[in-house]
Amino acid sequence: MDLHVADHPLIAHKLTVLRDEQTDSSRFRTLTDELVMLLSYEATRGIRTEPKEVTTPVSTTTGTALTAPRPVVVPILRAGLGMLEGMLKMLPTAEVGFLGMVRDDETFDVHTYAERLPADLTDRQVFVLDPMLATGGTLAMAIDFLLERGVSSVTAVCLVSAPEGVEAIADKYRGVTEVTVHTAALDERLNEKGYIVPGLGDAGDRLYGIV
Repeated sequence: MDLHVADHPLIAHKLTVLRDEQTDSSRFRTLTDELVMLLSYEATRGIRTEPKEVTTPVSTTTGTALTAPRPVVVPILRAGLGMLEGMLKMLPTAEVGFLGMVRDDETFDVHTYAERLPADLTDRQVFVLDPMLATGGTLAMAIDFLLERGVSSVTAVCLVSAPEGVEAIADKYRGVTEVTVHTAALDERLNEKGYIVPGLGDAGDRLYGIV
């Protein structure tokens, strides 16, 4: 497992505003969109390409095109939906699948309640969107699910991550080069409720309101 923590002043600035409890849902969604776009530059660095010849108004040249099969973007419901638009702006030809997962606030156990993915994931590059890498339970379940379906690689894009969650993923997928995590920040710790400190609060509630 490889971990990449973003180091860019624009990402740091936008994340600071995102953390602010005074930032309303509308602004939170906009900032999430912008942050994912910035994170996606590095997250897609290993995407598969092939040479493509094109004709410009002046001459012909050899450029670069994405190869088939198309990459797949998988937001983890519900908070991951807030990251989808930003990712698709940078990767508009990707297919989209969905995983619905929920964590028990007392036991921290994760349960899958919904799954909508392409029928054949063999050799696909998958980008999983999950705002918060906290305990690592949700992400690990998603990664296991995808690897079992035959994907070639899983790249997780997270807004903030806790050391405990990163360690859990690193231990579980030690030596597994097909798993990568990209995050805007590695925060201090988890609190007794399993929330990231300083974190963002509940990303789903801040994106869509408390339901």
